[in-house]
Amino acid sequence: MELSYLGRVLKGVSFEKLNSVIDKVHEITGKSKMSIFFDILHCTRKYGAGYFDYQIFAFYKLSEEQRATFVTRTVSRKMNQFFNDPNYTHLFDNKDEFNKTFAKFIRRRWLVIPESSREEIEQFVQGKAEVFVKIRDGECSHGVERIKMTDYPNFDAFYQHLLSGGFCLLEDVVDQHEELERLHPGSVNCMRIITLLDDDGVPHCLYAVQKMGIGDTYVDCNCMFAPVDFETGLIRYPAHAGNTPLGIVYDEQPDTHIKLVGYHIPFAPEAIAMCLEAAKVIPQVRYVGWDVAISKDGPEFIEGNMYCAHDFWQLPPHTPDGIGMLPTIMKYAKTFRR
Repeated sequence: MELSYLGRVLKGVSFEKLNSVIDKVHEITGKSKMSIFFDILHCTRKYGAGYFDYQIFAFYKLSEEQRATFVTRTVSRKMNQFFNDPNYTHLFDNKDEFNKTFAKFIRRRWLVIPESSREEIEQFVQGKAEVFVKIRDGECSHGVERIKMTDYPNFDAFYQHLLSGGFCLLEDVVDQHEELERLHPGSVNCMRIITLLDDDGVPHCLYAVQKMGIGDTYVDCNCMFAPVDFETGLIRYPAHAGNTPLGIVYDEQPDTHIKLVGYHIPFAPEAIAMCLEAAKVIPQVRYVGWDVAISKDGPEFIEGNMYCAHDFWQLPPHTPDGIGMLPTIMKYAKTFRR
């Protein structure tokens, strides 16, 4: 691990949060707090694992060999630097550029607000009950609104909201497949599919999870997710809380009470195939987490993420053998070094 980066990590440590992690691990394991503290430092130095990594991946009960298989916070950073050329990441960071680049894989209608006239925008929303609006470079649902047109007395009021909010993109609401709507009505429940171009430029799917909303949310971000089998589309394990340090595991969706293990996600193989095709469009960006909605007619992109979140694809409920994703990544990218 780079000493300079380790120094920055330690400088940014929240000792309140670190103590909270130590207290939780002590409660789970009965180990002394001092031994836990020094083991966290050891894992930070040797594996680049922060204290949240130590907690959420249950490093406290894993062997050194198992710990070495995990994509930790530091390894995730190195992967993004190694696989993704920063000269091309704007095509994913900026939502209008993403839609233009991957228009082939988007079924719903959309409009770039700064490039459209008032009349074009009015025509776009005419007769619609709801639309989505997004800022250009938001992430984790920041700057995304699902708007009911009846909330505005007239188009002028809606148009002023677009301008004052600095929104870039105007989109139709996804005509979501009924099986996804059943999971959590009202939110767009996406698959997160992670792809990697190997050293020869061949795309591979590393992981796929089904995300879903909770409560009254209209997005699935930070709610809950469960791994999906690539070939059958069946949910393989119980879902985990999107806020991963909470450690909450769901056997059923808490609002709809649908049993999750074995639930079928339609068009899953087609969604995987779409991501593998799209992964070749910008070969300078090799490592991408795609958010894929499943409409009644098939899969379509919501967005592509350069930072795939290293935590949610290696959690204890989904890794019964205690093996992380690093061996799979190294199989495809032999030149990458942890």
